[in-house]
Amino acid sequence: MVIAIDGPAGTGKSTIAGMLSRGISGRDGRPFTYINSGNLYRAVTLGCLRLGITPSDPDTALGYARKAPLVYRDGRLYLGEEMVEDLLHSDEVDRHVSPLSAIVPVRHVVNDHVRKLAAGLNVVVEGRDMTTVVFPGAEYRFYLDASIRERARRRFDQGLSALTLEEIEKTIAERDSLDRNKEEGSLIVGEGVIYLDTSDLTLTQVYDKLVEIIH
Repeated sequence: MVIAIDGPAGTGKSTIAGMLSRGISGRDGRPFTYINSGNLYRAVTLGCLRLGITPSDPDTALGYARKAPLVYRDGRLYLGEEMVEDLLHSDEVDRHVSPLSAIVPVRHVVNDHVRKLAAGLNVVVEGRDMTTVVFPGAEYRFYLDASIRERARRRFDQGLSALTLEEIEKTIAERDSLDRNKEEGSLIVGEGVIYLDTSDLTLTQVYDKLVEIIH
């Protein structure tokens, strides 16, 4: 079974996907595996930056994406032998991940990797085009949304950024524009996808709503 979740940054997708993977089982009784597609793009971005590769350069970024040693171990993402999940939300990675993810051949590489990871498993996957491109036939498809101001506040409250609240809000607005205008895999609410605005909801309330629909 595949549960696919899309939406812009700061809507709680990652937290909710993780909660679902831990809180429910598939029809076959097997647990769910959580796959964060955004972290794969971020890991590729991190690898590019470390090697002095400009993440927005189509040729060099694609060359690295094809050979990037992306591996999930015990539900955690590794770049080679290094567990990198705690390094993927820096301001520098934030600045470069959207241009990299807009490169169509890079998207193909990462999406193929997501499909291979999901093969034969019960999975909760989240990102920007999981419901429309990668898993359009998923049993359950959700789009989580929230106002830009609320998403900026959530990011600011995490304490992971050195930017002001206003600077974070501007960065999110710019990223939204890039994500919604990508040549392929743009951020949209696909036909038949269940839309939920989380601006005024707690994570528990969002989780309960999705579980109710799934059950």
